[in-house]
Amino acid sequence: MSLVEAKHLSVSLAGAEVLHGVDLTLTAGEIVTVVGPNGSGKSTLLRSIIGAVPLSHGTISTKPGLRIGYVPQKLHIDPTLPITVTRFLGLPKPSAPSDIEAALDRAGVPDLKERQMARLSGGQFQRVLLARALLSNPELLILDEATQGLDQTGSAAFYAQIEAIRTELGCAILMVSHELHVVMAASDRVICLNGHVCCEGAPEQVASAPEYRALFGSGTQGALALYRHEHNHSHDHGENRDHGAPK
Repeated sequence: MSLVEAKHLSVSLAGAEVLHGVDLTLTAGEIVTVVGPNGSGKSTLLRSIIGAVPLSHGTISTKPGLRIGYVPQKLHIDPTLPITVTRFLGLPKPSAPSDIEAALDRAGVPDLKERQMARLSGGQFQRVLLARALLSNPELLILDEATQGLDQTGSAAFYAQIEAIRTELGCAILMVSHELHVVMAASDRVICLNGHVCCEGAPEQVASAPEYRALFGSGTQGALALYRHEHNHSHDHGENRDHGAPK
């Protein structure tokens, strides 16, 4: 079932066209990652889907009543503001304590509910934002470079948690990432964007596409090699790729 379908989507910001003629379909249960150079319109595409950016042309249709959870690239909270994780997750509307506990557990940080937001590490903060997005029990989870600022180990653990959430909830996931090795290992489908869709398909198809290599260089074959290694390793040993992520 299609959750989102965008046709001929174009967006202009401050008089400049950022996206042109983008077609996109998202179906239940798939992990789709958008990659592209800086300024290619990746965040704009995500924000247009949630209705935060108006279209200049085209249409976006969604499944009626579609529940969307959104994890922004960053969120600033005044470090002098005394607010616990539980209170933060209860804004702007209250949530049941059991729902907050379940969301934190799914995000892999069940012990943070009484911690001050200002005292969280970067990785913990992003997990709390993920928990907030999960409070709506989303059918579509959207993440805009949610691991920005995390080290490689933290990023791998975060994306492994995302895969676990997809398995548990059956939700579709649309994310922007600049970490090509993670994209190749964790995605069902990759969309290469540079103002328009340059190419899309399974990770292996996109990594070998001329359009992709023209944007990211031949060194991206290393990302493809890692994808092949992890893909083959999981099949050879019957393992899931959880990278040691907390459950």
